[in-house]
Order: sequence, then C-alpha cells, then structure tokens
Amino acid sequence: MAEFIKIYPDKPSEAAIAKVVKVLQNGGLVIYPTDTVYGLGCDITNSRALEKIAKIKGVKLEKANFSFICHDLSNLSDYVRQIDTATFKILKRALPGPYTFILPGNNNLPKEFKKKTTVGIRVPDNNIILEIVRQLGNPVVSTSIRDEDDVIEYTTDPELIFEKWQNLVDLVIDGGYGDNVGSTIIDLSEHEAVVVREGKGNIDIL
Repeated sequence: MAEFIKIYPDKPSEAAIAKVVKVLQNGGLVIYPTDTVYGLGCDITNSRALEKIAKIKGVKLEKANFSFICHDLSNLSDYVRQIDTATFKILKRALPGPYTFILPGNNNLPKEFKKKTTVGIRVPDNNIILEIVRQLGNPVVSTSIRDEDDVIEYTTDPELIFEKWQNLVDLVIDGGYGDNVGSTIIDLSEHEAVVVREGKGNIDIL
C-alpha cells in the first residue's frame, strides 16, 4: 500500500521532499500536486517505472504522450532541439505556470521516447513538485490522474485520490486541494503556435 504524506506548498519540508526523491530513485510511482490537477509521475531515467505508468494508463510506452516536468528552463536543452528567440520568450512569459508546451525533441530523449519527434514540457507553479525535481536532479515524467469518467472530487481531494490509487502507486502527497482544470497545451514545435487544448493557462501569452 502507498505511503500518504502531507507536504505544505508554502514551505515544503526538506525531509519530506528527500523521502519522495528516494521513492522516485528506487523506481517508485508518486502522485503529487501541480498548479492544475494532481499528477502521476516517476523518474525519467527509470525504464521499469515508465512501463508501470504506461500500463496503468493503458497505453504503449513508445506511443504515450507523457510530459516532462522540469525545474526551470535550464533543463530544456537536455531534451529539446534549439528553439528560436520568439519561442523562448513565450516560455519565459508563461513559466512557471499552468501550461504544457510541445517542443521539438532532440537526440537525448530517453530510449523509450526515441521515436518521438516532440516532447511536452511542464514547469508548474507549485513549490512541492519543483523542489522534488530540483533535488532529484532530472525531470519527472508526468501524466494527469484526471479521468473524464470519474467523480470530479478524485482530482481535487488528496484523501480521495489516496483511497483510489493506494494500491497502484508507492506514495501519494497531500499538498492541499488540487484544481480540476488541466493545463493549457500549446504546440510550439512548428513555426506557428497552435493551441491544442485550452485549460487553466491564459492563451493571451501568445
């Protein structure tokens, strides 16, 4: 059964963050708060953990559209091809914030995603997940736990999330009530910005 720990977003406890990081390093799956809905994630470098998430979501790993949660834009060059100044300015304006940006992937993508030409990048405005990623030292692969058929409270109430997911994951973080609106997805992989999904993030940043 999963562990359930409380972390306060205003001042995340060092010890609690270290505990989460250890779970991720050991190949565990973690549910954590973001600036939108709660997310399910694992260490980007752990193949077995990636397979587990794909299985839970019912998708083939190489076809999965998971996003990468980065601590800040300095992680970009690890996985993203060089982008132009206009694109970078949009990212600077929007992040950290409730957006997922689809960007052109480079050759350093983890082997599970080598066939993909693009990558979804997230830098959420949430201290808990940003601190986890910072201490982990590399991005977390993320997917939302939002289920269109689900009772809406599951996405917002950490206790209900724990109840539902406790046998599927290794740790659930209670970071307070989440939102029930997903991130705004914007495709910047081509010359024109394309809004794929309007969510919590305002598209006026374009």
